[in-house]
Parts: sequence; structure tokens; C-alpha cells
Amino acid sequence: MEPIRRGDSDDLFEAVVSQDSVMRWLATGRADSRSAARAMCDDHADHWTRHGYGDFAVRDAATHTFLGRVGLRNRAQHGVDLGFAVQPRAQGRGIAGEAGRACLDLAFRRLSLPAVFAFVLPDNTASIAVLRRLGAQADGTVQSSGLHCLRFRFDPACTAAAEHVVVDDGGADLQLIHVLGPGSPGVAAALRDGLPDPFGVNGLALVWDDKQHTLTAVSEGRPVASAGWLLRDMAFDGSPRRTAGLGGVLVHPAHRGQGIARTVISVAVEHARAAGAETVILFCRPDLVPLYTQLGWNRLSVPVTFQQPDGARTSPLTTMLYDLAGLPHPTISVDLRGLLF
Repeated sequence: MEPIRRGDSDDLFEAVVSQDSVMRWLATGRADSRSAARAMCDDHADHWTRHGYGDFAVRDAATHTFLGRVGLRNRAQHGVDLGFAVQPRAQGRGIAGEAGRACLDLAFRRLSLPAVFAFVLPDNTASIAVLRRLGAQADGTVQSSGLHCLRFRFDPACTAAAEHVVVDDGGADLQLIHVLGPGSPGVAAALRDGLPDPFGVNGLALVWDDKQHTLTAVSEGRPVASAGWLLRDMAFDGSPRRTAGLGGVLVHPAHRGQGIARTVISVAVEHARAAGAETVILFCRPDLVPLYTQLGWNRLSVPVTFQQPDGARTSPLTTMLYDLAGLPHPTISVDLRGLLF
């Protein structure tokens, strides 16, 4: 298993896109063209860039023959889902199950995701059987890509490590660890690596709230990145909304430019979703807006107020929003109903 690349489009076309018996069960439906396969590969590659995980090309270990694609897809309003599409000649060999188990192992043991879902058409009995063998539990129904689908849920306790599968996800030995609370001051100091003001906020003289959750990325036994968040009922255009405040996103200087931040942010958002957040908000320097925009966040132009010991203030920082529930963006104001985070 290795991340699907743009150059895999011919293999994807021959094994999956041109196969009606496979495509009829996918949300994209029949798309019998090489241009459609190229578009799919582009989408898969872009997903890896945004999240640091995604769909894999599954190949025979001995012959390197392309057998299908299996992977994790982050859907903004649904969460992370497990999907698979195996070429007809390779079906019945347990490939979807074994590769799917490897993806769940990646999701829970290395990324520390809180949950993984799967969406399947009601008549797709073969895929439903695979999901159940992997430990999925029925979790209602949902509209996915305009289709009525059954939803299944995987929790961390239901999975076991995959056997006989080599997975190359480009993440080296990166391990994400989720803990309650603001995290260790020692870890925060190690990530700053002597930088006096890594977030560019020291001159603002603001009081910040403690995080309720912390996600730390560790490589070779050392912390390389972290992020924290809290949950609060904030006011969007005067109406309450359960919101996660994400902050403290920091990557050690020696590990920047490797895409670690994208994975930490993506997984932190999924933990916020699992805790009931409808929206996620963060504050950042203007020069970081392009990064968050690439990751699917939107910049807010309305005033954002927050509390300080001397009273309410309007935020001087750039505000970014990530929608989890299809709710409208505010058009008047946002009140954090508490300290900045």
C-alpha cells in the first residue's frame, strides 16, 4: 500500500473506473473515461496534501499489479471514512478486508483519530459484510453525495493490527498522542526551541484560556508538533453554537515544511467533531491564511469579541473558520463568550 499518485490514473482506470461492477457501488457512479480517472487521482493527491493521509494504491507484493484503492477520506461534514474499490479479478481474496484493517490501524494506532466511518449503499451486501468483519457497528443512515447510504462506525477498541501488509504513508515514525488538558509545559518549551514569540502575539498583552485537549506529534521519541483546543458555546450572529477553539498550533523549527501541521490540524478537528463541535475557530497571523485556506478553512470578515480581565475586546487577529455541520457563516458578529484560546 502506498499513497495514490497522479501517475496511477491508468492503473486506476483499468482496475476500477472502467469496471461497472465496481463503480455502480461508489458515490461517483459510472465514469468510464481516462479523464475521470485522472481527476480522481488528482483529488486523491490533493487530499494527501491537505490532511497527510488518504487513499492508497493497493498492489500485489510479488508482481506489483494494481489491485484497487483503499483508504481514509476526510469529509468536512461527515468525518473520516474508510472506502475501498477492488478490481473484479482480485475480489474474493480478502484484499479489501486486509487493506482496510491496515487503514484502521493507521487511523487509530498512529493518528489517534477518535472514530472512522463508512458509507455504503443498502444493497451492497458484500461491502457491508467486509465492514462487519472489520468491527464496524451500524450507525444510522446519511445522505452522501446525494445518495441514501447506511452509515457504519469504527471505534479504536474494535480494531486489530493488519498482517502481511506493507504500508508506506510517508509519515516515517510520526505518532500522534491525544491527552486531556493543556499539555506539558516542557513539551511546549521544547517545540519553541528558544523562539521568544512563535505565535506573534506577545506584544498584544492578552490573557489566554487553557486548552481542554492537546494533540502532540512525536517522532523518534521527541515532540515535533502540537495543537490544543477547547469546547464552548459561542454566539454566531447572536445565536449559540457549540464551537471548538483551536490554538497553539506549533511545529518545531527543524521539522517545518514536512506537512506535519496539516495532519495535526486535521486530526484535532476530528476530535472536536467527536466531542460535539459544530464549528471550529482559530486565530492566526495573516501570513498563515493561505495555509489554512488550502486546508479548507474560511477567513471571517465579521468582528470577533472576547473577554479579558478588564472587559470585552474585539480581536486584532485574523479569524479562520472550519464548518462541520453545514451551518451558515456569520454575517454580523461572533462572540467567543470567554477568553481567547
